[in-house]
Amino acid sequence: MTAYKAWEVTGSRNFRLVERELAAPEPNQVRLRVEYCGVCHTDALAVEGLRAAPGEPIVPGHEIVGVIDAVGAGVTAWQVGERVGVGFLAGHCGECDPCRRGDFVGCRDQEQTGTTVDGGYAEVAYARTSGLVRVSADVPAAEAAPLLCAGLTTFTALQRVDARPGSLVAVQGIGGLGHLAVQYARSLGYRVAAVARGVEKEKLARELGAHHYIDSTDVDVAAALQDLGGAAAVIATASSGSSMSPLVAGLAQHGRLLVVGAAPDPVEALTADLIFGDRGIQGHLTGTPIENEDNLAFSAANGVRPRIETFPLAEAPKAYEHMLSGRARFRAVIEAA
Repeated sequence: MTAYKAWEVTGSRNFRLVERELAAPEPNQVRLRVEYCGVCHTDALAVEGLRAAPGEPIVPGHEIVGVIDAVGAGVTAWQVGERVGVGFLAGHCGECDPCRRGDFVGCRDQEQTGTTVDGGYAEVAYARTSGLVRVSADVPAAEAAPLLCAGLTTFTALQRVDARPGSLVAVQGIGGLGHLAVQYARSLGYRVAAVARGVEKEKLARELGAHHYIDSTDVDVAAALQDLGGAAAVIATASSGSSMSPLVAGLAQHGRLLVVGAAPDPVEALTADLIFGDRGIQGHLTGTPIENEDNLAFSAANGVRPRIETFPLAEAPKAYEHMLSGRARFRAVIEAA
């Protein structure tokens, strides 16, 4: 094999299937044969032309699972034949001020997989070793892909919740992120309230582990949460700031609105709701590669599983459109192998 297929994108949704020459990995990099790549809403940064240089071709995709087939100079801890994952953050440098203080997510010299460096809509991908995640056989490779981003994001957000087991934790939105957040929150011992639009998602929410279901089109969500005792935290996954804003008033004393869903409009709150009760709003991005390994182990031990739809590599643009339409139930995954 001297070449591999990859989907490049330029401008806005201008996909092109190309053949690229196979190259050796650079120092401290590995090359992997992609098996699966999840399709995430953040892929829009590349596909919709929202990056710094949209005219330059880029391969989207940052939920990559594959097998190492070559290692670069200086690589000693990773071996050919290992199954690994690559998430949104493409590997910290270890030398900048945030890294030296242990903040690897905040690394100033870190690329974004599928946005600033090529990602996984391809047969082959390259990655910094500092960004690699070991993927054990306990998690099916196709299911591991969305856990690397959607799973990690919600799992680590829940680690920020300062509350006792049995406390009320609400999950807003039962989609690609939310359907995992409900499972994690239940497995972590919280009393879980799922918040979504309409009654049609109640059955699914309860199957995923929700103890309570709140239809945001039918009731005042904040009042409903307060009737349940107030939420120690709300994991806000929907891509709508206006739908997140009313949730602040549903928080218990010292509660936190943890925002993981990127939205084009702002989150707003009354100062009284923040001051009286010492409530807060906090953004959350993702976690580190080693936290991702914790995430995969926790998911395997507790039966946390993404619901996925698979597409062949030849249909990667279709998989992206399916995700963007909101019809995916609940994560689209590209099969490259």
